[in-house]
Amino acid sequence: MSDASGGDILGQKKRRAGYRLAALFFLGMGLAGAAQAELIGDAEKGAEAFGQCKGCHQIGKGAEDRIGPHLNGIFGRQAGAHEGFAYSEAMERMSADGLVWTLETLDAYVKNPRALVSKTRMSYRGMKDDQQRADLLAYLRTFSDNPANIPEAEPTALGTDHDLDPAILALEGDPEYGEYLATECLTCHQADGSADGIPSITRWPEEDFVVAMHAYKNKLRPHPVMQMMAGRLSNEEIAALAAYFKELDG
Repeated sequence: MSDASGGDILGQKKRRAGYRLAALFFLGMGLAGAAQAELIGDAEKGAEAFGQCKGCHQIGKGAEDRIGPHLNGIFGRQAGAHEGFAYSEAMERMSADGLVWTLETLDAYVKNPRALVSKTRMSYRGMKDDQQRADLLAYLRTFSDNPANIPEAEPTALGTDHDLDPAILALEGDPEYGEYLATECLTCHQADGSADGIPSITRWPEEDFVVAMHAYKNKLRPHPVMQMMAGRLSNEEIAALAAYFKELDG
């Protein structure tokens, strides 16, 4: 998935040697036995890391919804689908697009919530340390279904690094070229900034725009049309669109 010319580094697997077991033996397709278990993180350390979350979320026996929904059974759950909780429009939209909370998507969301759900109500700025996130997710994992009852892949597959190459974020987009490219975008998104069922991207911060488009390009965000459109764009074209929409007057 890594491409030196395109700068896309999402999808590279990091094996975390020495972490405590918090996953299952993968069931091989057509294989006679189970493959070697993948490691996630240290759940005991993750319980400490959860201190950053407990102001809004509860987990464990008797957990209830607070500012955010309780996190029991979060692995494998469709985003925005916890019955009885009032989600933001942005989270409901991602739910409709098919976002499911797996190790990969949870890792991305905890690291930078707005990279995955642009207008989420969650005000948390993100947990940047890779190992701390791995430990936290190992802890959350213990409150989902027994790993032995869940087959291969999501939600127990090893997580990935979601950092964009800083060189991608540093690209200076040409807004005039962005205006030329934006014709297709504006068939759905309204230039005046209105959001009638489709989110506005007018005057979006450039970095937010670039991060979101690469999340679609790398199929982290689930919307199939956006995945297709972002997949056709080069890094320079995404930067140009970001520059155009940032300055667009609604």
